[in-house]
Amino acid sequence: MVLNNKFWYFDSAVPSRICDHIIKYALAHKDNLGTVGGTKKNPSDLNRKDIKQLYKKRKSHVVWLNDHWIYKEIHPYIHLANKNAGWNFQWDWSESCQFTKYKKGQYYGWHVDSDVAPFTKEGPSKGKIRKLSSIVLLSDPSQYKGGNLQFNFKNNELSNNIVTCKELKNKGTLIVFPSFLWHRVKSVTQGIRYSLVSWHLGNPFV
Repeated sequence: MVLNNKFWYFDSAVPSRICDHIIKYALAHKDNLGTVGGTKKNPSDLNRKDIKQLYKKRKSHVVWLNDHWIYKEIHPYIHLANKNAGWNFQWDWSESCQFTKYKKGQYYGWHVDSDVAPFTKEGPSKGKIRKLSSIVLLSDPSQYKGGNLQFNFKNNELSNNIVTCKELKNKGTLIVFPSFLWHRVKSVTQGIRYSLVSWHLGNPFV
């Protein structure tokens, strides 16, 4: 699939007060270790060996949110990005949002959010696939260092074609990209980086 635009962003789209409210609301919930695709155990059931293996790929804490008022803030931008970027992917459902907390030394290595294979038809996604991923930067960049979002645009294998997403630099900025693109979050070196990640699903590509 040839993409004229690899991602689309809206600078400071989510108001600062909403970002602060999401952070406060999420921090009032118990967090868990962020896991990776293929992890069969619940985060609370991971043993020391499991955690050691997980840390080779990812080290962060997450809270899952599925409140209507949050989707109301981000959905208009997902639709607009899908149109403006020229993807025009069919999608009609969003998974729970992932509030992610990266403290000093935490990161998420190279991964894709979708391998373009449909989810099980028995699950809540009913055979749909992740087509669009979105990230809202909830933190003010002055509150942390590191934690850069990076893309690697080589299809299905990593190369030296690494691009740091400099556009994700202001609080409330929202970025949207196809879920099959390779990306990572570099290690945070100071402070705490808060973000809100969501995935938007539709019928499998033909």
